[in-house]
Amino acid sequence: MNFYSRWVNKRIPNFDFIRLRYIAFVMTAVLVFGSIGSIVFKGFNYGIDFAGGILVEVHIEPKADLHFMRTTVEGLNLGEVSLQEFGTTGQDVMIRVQRQEGDEKAQMEALGKVKAALGQGYEYRRVEIVGPKVGDELKVDGALAVALAVLAIAAYVWFRFEWQFGVGALVAIFHDVIATFGLFSLTGMEFNLTAVAAILTIAGYSINDTVVMYDRVRENLRKFKTMSLYDVLNLSCNQTLARTILTVATVFITVMSLLLVGGDVLRTFSIAMLWGLIVGTFSSIYVGMPILLYFNLRTGKDEDGEGKPEAAAP
Repeated sequence: MNFYSRWVNKRIPNFDFIRLRYIAFVMTAVLVFGSIGSIVFKGFNYGIDFAGGILVEVHIEPKADLHFMRTTVEGLNLGEVSLQEFGTTGQDVMIRVQRQEGDEKAQMEALGKVKAALGQGYEYRRVEIVGPKVGDELKVDGALAVALAVLAIAAYVWFRFEWQFGVGALVAIFHDVIATFGLFSLTGMEFNLTAVAAILTIAGYSINDTVVMYDRVRENLRKFKTMSLYDVLNLSCNQTLARTILTVATVFITVMSLLLVGGDVLRTFSIAMLWGLIVGTFSSIYVGMPILLYFNLRTGKDEDGEGKPEAAAP
């Protein structure tokens, strides 16, 4: 019986997560480099937000028939079309149509087709033609938002714990973000501002799980002064396992509900979130934790001097 086994409460599972770190590192490398390769050689299927197009805001009373409107506009063969209700009354709809080949005249002709197909009874409150320049600016802003969010999260973990934890968090979040980018590239799903929102949400979810584990690691380093770092990491993973499972299960149910009844508008977001649940949980356990083995973490002995280890908390 090893030192770790003698200190683990019987109510805590005793899975040796860290033993599989080399397999996990290989899987992580394949996932990250595969995603990067797909992004470089295949690219993204940019939505109207990034590729440009026609934006129309319409109002109809008493209530918009979104299914009829979507079927009608998609039947015009104008390329990619997106319709989304906004507001609380169900009377306002945002219509986005892919940018047409040609100059502004071609865009106005497409707009005329949309208006003619929908017919009477619609109030057109706003019409915008999004050019490729605006799309390029949104690409830069989206990439900047993701990069700053990742760096800010890593800086917080660094400040909250130690620099070793900050590096581990940065690697874990980078893994999640790149893997999600790779999902969009490989599957050809539309990449738009909703996708950027999904990626930022995934980063926040992943770091929440990682911080909980890191907090338990720090606590156990001080509590078990003679336990090896390998065993401390395993103990911390097992102590937070129930919390991880419950969190994943509740978020999974919520996201599945969005996927099944949220309609086309939320489908891309829901798929990305489901993928984020998988890679985020994987990175918290098999990326963020094992990487701490390769840093010289300070233990409770270093800070408080010699002392007897206490019993593990349930």
